[in-house]
Amino acid sequence: MTLRPAPGMRIEGGFWAARQRVNREVTIPLGGVRIRESGAFANLEQAARGGGRHHGKVFADSDVYKWLEALAWERGRAESAELAGAYEEASALVAAAQAPDGYLHTHTQLTGRPRYSDMASSHELYCAGHLMQAAVAGRRAIGDERLLGVATRFADHLVKDLPPDALDGHPQIETALAELYRETGVRAYLDLAARMIDGRGHETLPLKGHHGPGIRQDRVPLRAATTVEGHAVRAMYLAAGAADVAAETGDRALLAALATQWRDMVATKTYLTGGLGSVWYGEQFGGPHELTPETAYCETCAAVGSVQWAYRMLLATGESAYADLMERTLYNAVLPGVSLSGDRFFYVNALRVRAGANPDDRRAAARGRQDWYGTACCPPNVMRLLSSLDHYLATRDDGGVQLHLYAPGTLRAGDVVLRVETGYPWDGRVEITVAEAPATPWTLAARIPSWADGASVDGLSGTGLPVRPGSYYRARRVWRPGDRIVLDFAIRPRLTAAVPRLDVARGQVAVERGPLVYCLEQADHPGAGVDDLCLEGGLSDGLSDGLSDGLSDGGPIAGLPAEVVPVHARGRAHVHRKEDGGYPYRTAAAPLEPEHVGPVDLTFVPYYAWANRTPGAMTIWTPMH
Repeated sequence: MTLRPAPGMRIEGGFWAARQRVNREVTIPLGGVRIRESGAFANLEQAARGGGRHHGKVFADSDVYKWLEALAWERGRAESAELAGAYEEASALVAAAQAPDGYLHTHTQLTGRPRYSDMASSHELYCAGHLMQAAVAGRRAIGDERLLGVATRFADHLVKDLPPDALDGHPQIETALAELYRETGVRAYLDLAARMIDGRGHETLPLKGHHGPGIRQDRVPLRAATTVEGHAVRAMYLAAGAADVAAETGDRALLAALATQWRDMVATKTYLTGGLGSVWYGEQFGGPHELTPETAYCETCAAVGSVQWAYRMLLATGESAYADLMERTLYNAVLPGVSLSGDRFFYVNALRVRAGANPDDRRAAARGRQDWYGTACCPPNVMRLLSSLDHYLATRDDGGVQLHLYAPGTLRAGDVVLRVETGYPWDGRVEITVAEAPATPWTLAARIPSWADGASVDGLSGTGLPVRPGSYYRARRVWRPGDRIVLDFAIRPRLTAAVPRLDVARGQVAVERGPLVYCLEQADHPGAGVDDLCLEGGLSDGLSDGLSDGLSDGGPIAGLPAEVVPVHARGRAHVHRKEDGGYPYRTAAAPLEPEHVGPVDLTFVPYYAWANRTPGAMTIWTPMH
């Protein structure tokens, strides 16, 4: 099954509209200020003048391009003079900085380093890829031809002058070239992307430091790989580009290899949040089930890349598992990367922060969200994803339309117009009403999330019909204006346990509700340390959200938006006796059981909302008593 994007979807309210509004009004304007302060705009200005000193990182150009992409999508959603002015100024500067032959990379242009002389680290093609994606967004969202002209001139230069075996140490251009091909029809762009996909995995990139070839996805050819490895962001960008190439060329073998890698990643290398990357050194994947909560790296950019890869696999296969991971990752791995206020950010997203954790590294979650980073890849990545989120919700094919993610809004797909009303993710009721439809049969498909046990649908053929989680409800008929189906996902709190091989979570559980992962945060437990808390009983029926159980103790949480639904439970706090000088080990034959005090009222809040109040300890995994 091959699906096509449905660009006519518009989010018009609810959870994601609120996040998009903050992104538009706070985060994107702040991004323009911070990127300018970093010197990235000055680099372009000096390149346009023909010389000067380079400021910031070697990949500083990419921050401008990701921000430009966010501006383009936002202008497509709703035009404004402020957004238009910022976009026009920045895109004109990019055009002016481009060399006569199409080349553009300010670090190389301003330092005089020979082009393509350090492909393992230069990020020349990585920056080019983000430029191309910004240009494609500009064309699709607002019909901009100028930035597209800059991108195509650069792509034409690469087709003509790039050394035949050249690969960038940081994959990204592959998916950009495929998208540029879709926009222009120039086959040479797709062929170049395909060449780069097949060129990796032969240990051709120079090694630096202690890292082996795997960190740059250059150890095993992509077609032969059975898992993901190395730098998590690079792996996601490469896989997304490969999925694009497989889709456009009809390469079923490549698509099958990617599906194998994706399934292994989900089964052995993905955190409960959807986060990726467990090793700080090199920002890498670890081994199977190496998913320690405290040292989780889970870079926000890796989550963005995961959404991009899963979306492309969804388009190519129509399988609901890809949409399931998209949803999990969006709510629990992308969204935590930006504060509720939109002006502070996480680079690293740990699943546990202990009391007294070392905040020495600025990326550490123990330090709290930061106002920006010297390596500022994550904030503009979140900006562009939130601005383009409407495009991920629905697709179409020759047989009908498909809804994958849920938010209030309107979908226009050819002759079909649907209106969606829902309080998702707080409420599991989704109403889909046909506003316009052709006089011929077509299929309406709606995803039933894999967590939605007990889900049902009220359709034209009956009420309260059960539907299978991890699949799509499909109804084919001649639809008429006013026809409606109502999905009920029966959202309620539930407990989740890890497989035994994930030893760091043995004897512990996590709380989830709908698509949201929850956590315990110190701000809600002033009388006990989060590190000492445990759940009593461990049964899901002991959880209360004040909505699905009809109880009244699920009210607003101080310091969080009123719509946030907390989950309450009974628990205890354990206190270890300090004997033998506090040595934390005991003879296994006679282990020292911890003392318990309590009961204690536990309050779980959505993980994406943590660290927006008083800094403190936090955990997703909680022991059971």
